[in-house]
Amino acid sequence: MPFPEMRMRRLRRTPLLRRLVRETMLHPSDFIYPVFVSDVISSPEPIPSMPGISNYPLAMVVEEAARAFEAGIPAILLFGTPGQKDASGSDSVSDEGIIQRAIGEIKARLPDLTVITDVCLCEYTDHGHCGIIKQGYVDNDLTIAQLARQAASHAEAGADMVAPSDMMDGRVEAIRSHLDNEGFELTPIMAYSAKYCSAFYGPFREAVDSAPQFGDRSTYQMDPPNAREALREIEEDVDEGADIVMVKPALAYLDIIRDARDRFELPLAAYNVSGEYAMVKQMAKAGLAEERRLALEILTSIKRAGADLIITYHALDAAAWLREG
Repeated sequence: MPFPEMRMRRLRRTPLLRRLVRETMLHPSDFIYPVFVSDVISSPEPIPSMPGISNYPLAMVVEEAARAFEAGIPAILLFGTPGQKDASGSDSVSDEGIIQRAIGEIKARLPDLTVITDVCLCEYTDHGHCGIIKQGYVDNDLTIAQLARQAASHAEAGADMVAPSDMMDGRVEAIRSHLDNEGFELTPIMAYSAKYCSAFYGPFREAVDSAPQFGDRSTYQMDPPNAREALREIEEDVDEGADIVMVKPALAYLDIIRDARDRFELPLAAYNVSGEYAMVKQMAKAGLAEERRLALEILTSIKRAGADLIITYHALDAAAWLREG
């Protein structure tokens, strides 16, 4: 029916009418909360570029994890800063590594919280790259062998899920095979499948001191102009045994999320990254937007695009805002 018989505004007239016909609904159970734990601090250290987010010492990381669990957020994603860094990221595979010990502490106190661990070397290498350097280049095959050991060490420590974020070729297959051989065939893999070489990662690199000491990550992370390549990357991870696939970043890549949702049936995660979070904080600080409204609009757009799971630094605040209605 044409206007005036059809009036689209009828169902927008009141808040309850709008809620009644709302097509996309956020819930705290959609969120995964990133948590930073460090072996080089003794008290929480706020991350200047990410207001509201801190690095936590091992003795206090459980409290931050508990905040997420109590807010109805089902999972955290752990990132660690080790006491020592070296060329091969050896602390990443140590039984006494910061992540391995943090997993044990958290699972002992919060057994029902899903603990996901980032599997990558950038936080552990003295050069800041996501893999092992050979003749000035990140060596793919040496790196995936180390990543497989890292993933197994996390599973041994009690991680519920591992999340390789390195973007090496073949790493999902290597990790799946090694986990299975070590008796962790029930440990799922959430693969950073389409991870772009993005300018939105700056605040995160400050948080874990992982900026590359030379060059950049464009030889392994994806080139931002490419879309079809992202679907090939995701398909490869599906074929290699990924249980969940991910697009990162989220906001500038909503088209990739939509394409992935239309093509693949696996659970789909999207990472609302540190730069996206920082932009919201800066707009709110400058009085250009209301933080709650802006953050929830962005998170809703990510879910509307097709993400089942959203990794976001706004998780605690968003969960509180959603409870308020």
